[in-house]
Amino acid sequence: MKQSRFSIVIIFLLSSTLALSQTVTYPKVAGYVGIVHPLVTFSGHETTTNFKDYYVVGMPTGINIWKSQKIGFSMEFVPFVRAENGTSKMSNFLFHPGVLVALGKGFTFAGRAAFETSGRYGITPVLNKTIIKNKNSSYFIAMPLPVRFGNNTPSSFTIGFQFGIAF
Repeated sequence: MKQSRFSIVIIFLLSSTLALSQTVTYPKVAGYVGIVHPLVTFSGHETTTNFKDYYVVGMPTGINIWKSQKIGFSMEFVPFVRAENGTSKMSNFLFHPGVLVALGKGFTFAGRAAFETSGRYGITPVLNKTIIKNKNSSYFIAMPLPVRFGNNTPSSFTIGFQFGIAF
């Protein structure tokens, strides 16, 4: 009888220690890097698709600062490269600050402001889903939906696909 009580106390202490070691303290800082592909852009009376006459790819790199389990701030920097007619160049740079809202079950909403070196600006709502979560990193997919204005160009709406790793 004494041995079973002793076993119960040991199990309780071990589970309490494990629970404490898994407790997250806030603010929590995480970095990430990824690849983003704009898929299709609707602008004025025109629809353009990536991968057809040219290829554009971006490399979002950012820092997320979670204030609590539900809300945080994110700062993202995205250089874009455009390949067309046998040449390639960095075509644009995007500064992308925003708010993060955890939706549960691995989903996060990011509401971002957008400021581009091309002279365009706007907003980018993003729906993000963690697909693999490890101890020190996680892999995610996301759907950014940029809306852009300015620079004497018609307003545009783009559907994109992003994937990456957070650590």
